[in-house]
Amino acid sequence: MNVLVFNVGSTTLKYAFIDAETEQVSESGLVDRIGQPGGDAINHVVAAKIAIDEVGLDNVCVIGHRIVQGGDLFLEPALVTPDVLSRLRTLDTLAPLHNPAARSVVEGLVDIGTPQALVFDTSYFATLSPAAYRYAVPEDWYQKHAVRRYGFHGTSHQYVTEKAIQFIDGDETSRIISLHLGGGASATASIGGRAVDTSMGMTPLEGLVMATRSGDLDPAIVLHMTEHAGLEPSEVRNSLNRKSGLLGLCGDPDMRTVLDRRHTGDPAATLAIDIYVRRIIKTIGSYIAILGGLDALVFTAGVGQHSAEIRSLVCQSLQHLGITLSEDKNEVCCDDPADISGPDARVRTLVVDTNEELAIARLVRNRATS
Repeated sequence: MNVLVFNVGSTTLKYAFIDAETEQVSESGLVDRIGQPGGDAINHVVAAKIAIDEVGLDNVCVIGHRIVQGGDLFLEPALVTPDVLSRLRTLDTLAPLHNPAARSVVEGLVDIGTPQALVFDTSYFATLSPAAYRYAVPEDWYQKHAVRRYGFHGTSHQYVTEKAIQFIDGDETSRIISLHLGGGASATASIGGRAVDTSMGMTPLEGLVMATRSGDLDPAIVLHMTEHAGLEPSEVRNSLNRKSGLLGLCGDPDMRTVLDRRHTGDPAATLAIDIYVRRIIKTIGSYIAILGGLDALVFTAGVGQHSAEIRSLVCQSLQHLGITLSEDKNEVCCDDPADISGPDARVRTLVVDTNEELAIARLVRNRATS
């Protein structure tokens, strides 16, 4: 079964043509800076058609789409039908940076006749208990407005967690914390490949510090900025999603340049890294308490896979919990998965190359053949 996978971001579209049986990727690419001056495409539908022109549809059995937010409506992959599209539209407000763009691609390709399937980031977190996904807010907020934790980066967390369990010869009791550290960043605690907690919430804004997103903050800050600083809710939303995180702290969202500035003694960059790392450490500690211990800590995504310095900074404060690194292995780190644990470590620390496109192809294959 050949699957053309579309992984839509807010300004990007990654694509891959995958034989879902052999898991071989024959073509892949990226349409970048969508809708931006000098970008590759004026919108996401045009970007998808650019990818289709590159790959062709003659041998495509199904197009698989990554959808960030499935809410309570989609707990597993879904084949596209008019009813599915109708329900999907109701979720736009829960992931305004991602869902509308991905949905526009799905709707823009309906007329081509190729079957389409949707894979939801949130579906991996369907195993969360009410204690993990409910907020302490009025009941009617939950019942009428779906205010709850959903979790995101699910395809990535599922993929690297399963790979980690296999690598450490684990089983259904294996306790894993996976750190997806990229432009967006999230942490997930799992047991035997089943998620039990995650850092992102009702939207991808909650949790860790990210490139341009704030992560956790006192909700009264939003009220303060609207009531006393004269900002409209849309301005606050835009600032927390697009102008905060590393960008807000030091004026740069790129971890590589922020680290370079830290090395020169730049105080704003140094503080940004300190806050970024501290938030990760706090999250790991809380998850170890929930899991009752830890078998493996997994780093993945752009920063997680490629920044030995961030991995080292995170793990330095966790040695009392049995997490120690081999600095030599951490610096080289070329295998996949790579075990960078120190010789006296009680917890395995791994670097795993995430592959969301392959994870999507697997889920599409399973859905189409079920």
